[in-house]
Amino acid sequence: MLLENKKVVIIGAGPGGLTLARLLQQKNIKVQVYERDYDKNARVKGSPLDLHQDSGLAALKEAGLMEAFQQNFLRGADREKIMDQNSEIHYSDHHHKKEDDFNNKYFRPEIDRGVLRSILLQSLMPNTVVWNSHFISMEPQDNGWLLHFKDSASVYADLVIGADGANSKIRSYITDIKPFYTGITMLEGHIEDASRNAPVINTLLEGGKIMAFGNNQNLLMGQKSNGDIGYYASFRAPEDWRRHNGILHYNNNEVLQWFQLAYSQWNPIWEQLFTAATPPLIPRPIYCVPLDQYWVANHNVTVLGDAAHVMPPFAGEGVNMAMLDALKLSQLLTADAKTNMLETIAAYEEEMRARTSVIAQESLQNGEIMHNEDALKSMVEMFSRH
Repeated sequence: MLLENKKVVIIGAGPGGLTLARLLQQKNIKVQVYERDYDKNARVKGSPLDLHQDSGLAALKEAGLMEAFQQNFLRGADREKIMDQNSEIHYSDHHHKKEDDFNNKYFRPEIDRGVLRSILLQSLMPNTVVWNSHFISMEPQDNGWLLHFKDSASVYADLVIGADGANSKIRSYITDIKPFYTGITMLEGHIEDASRNAPVINTLLEGGKIMAFGNNQNLLMGQKSNGDIGYYASFRAPEDWRRHNGILHYNNNEVLQWFQLAYSQWNPIWEQLFTAATPPLIPRPIYCVPLDQYWVANHNVTVLGDAAHVMPPFAGEGVNMAMLDALKLSQLLTADAKTNMLETIAAYEEEMRARTSVIAQESLQNGEIMHNEDALKSMVEMFSRH
């Protein structure tokens, strides 16, 4: 086996990194995960994740974690309403969508990000994840790398895998290709105890998701298992919008004033999203890797997930592609075929780039559809076909 008597280090304890660690440990590979979060209790924000049959769920099945997933996913959270800026419903599957149909290839069950992380963490050997480990840099040593962390000792790895997200530091050791700005920014918010703090929005959601469209803008939101709501305001903006507007998102009154001005054609019913939010609201400019990105493979370092192929979220594929990366990479690294590390990494990266380029293009196209004048009509037609 390629990794026999070798140490693998994964940077980043997101779904992709933890899935890979689990899959490698099943094959008795020595693996350590380093994560900058202080500990496992660090809040994992954002709306729930929907996992797909041939990617995220396939990886969980290979990892032996489908039973845990089925015990913890959010029943009914995949139910969707498409609304306009005045909160009028134009599409809803709440009253005819089948529940818990894991045999249906179109079933996309939802799970909280924090719950998914907990499932993956509990599946790992004790002390696999080294928390509060802020990666700084690494340098070649012997046939591998010496990794340096802020305020902690350096470690050696025969193979380094960057699962450290869109702002990956590991990526720079592989390629100098940078993601490009898509022209869309999302403002992320979070509402705790929504039934009490945002009862109107909570009632509209009915435990599911809402996509609201109007004036080339979106509001996207989803119910979480603990009664909270995660949401995003999504709109076209200059790339430096965050720099000019970032400070106001620590003050709900100032955020509300921004919403009333920027979303001036929207019904005031949506204002509750901002008055009830727990600060800060986080601006997230949306980036995408070039669809034709290419680099020459290295024998001792690679990347997966957003570190490899950050893309817009408008196809719901980010976490699924990260977990599928982990599945594909683990299969190649633990195969009995007589290949060397360079050939193995090159094969993984070639398949990964080709696969995710198609998905990134779909995500870009969906983003354009969702932020134009005919967005509402287009999205209703899309969901009605499904």
